Amino acid sequence: MPGTLYLIPNLLGAPAAADEGLLAASIPETVIAETAKLSHFIAENAKTTRAYLKLVSRRVALARPLQEIQIAELNVNTEAGALPSLLEPLLQGTDTGLISEAGVPAVADPGANLVRLAHVHGIRVKPLIGPSSLLLAIMAGGLNGQSFAFHGYLPIDAAQRQRRIRELEERSRKESQTQLFIETPYRNAALLEALTASCQPGTLISVATDLSLPDESIQTRTVSAWKSELQAGRMPAFHKKPTVFSMLA
Repeated sequence: MPGTLYLIPNLLGAPAAADEGLLAASIPETVIAETAKLSHFIAENAKTTRAYLKLVSRRVALARPLQEIQIAELNVNTEAGALPSLLEPLLQGTDTGLISEAGVPAVADPGANLVRLAHVHGIRVKPLIGPSSLLLAIMAGGLNGQSFAFHGYLPIDAAQRQRRIRELEERSRKESQTQLFIETPYRNAALLEALTASCQPGTLISVATDLSLPDESIQTRTVSAWKSELQAGRMPAFHKKPTVFSMLA
């Protein structure tokens, strides 16, 4: 009988810089206990996953010594042909955890393809509760939480990015739908500037940074108000910090 693929949430901040208080505030105790039982994981990065498991071990003893826990990597560089081999332990009956670098796995995350393949092979998939930056941003932004769409990264090319922003703004206006996207953290300022330059004055833009972390910041303003802030030199403190951008026309 195949093992179960547990979808394990991670903190939204780097485990190495985290403490037990942040773990307790972000991850339910039952999820921490389930994670500690596993001896096999599939993760984006083995090193940071070991750091997270070390943090988990401070609250619940791990099933095996950390150095004996098996961690296979699955990231953007993993070829599709390598996915079946990642499922082998599961097919042999070993419960396995799929863990993201941050937040929940398989959402804006390369683990989605593995989950799909697990269903093909009849492997039970068990999602566990934890923080999702996208849902936290929707909750806290004050935009439309009834209808929203996540688009990942916008184009880097300035002209293509402007065209895409205007397309999404028009879609938002027609459907009254919140549009969400992210950016490489060191380009956050460039994206906010592009949004204010491309969107209509009354369009709402929400900027949610370091969600669930001690220096969390969530600001929602019209494009007109954001322009005034930027012209006054008041850029959000989001340089090199994970940020979710939301827009509602």
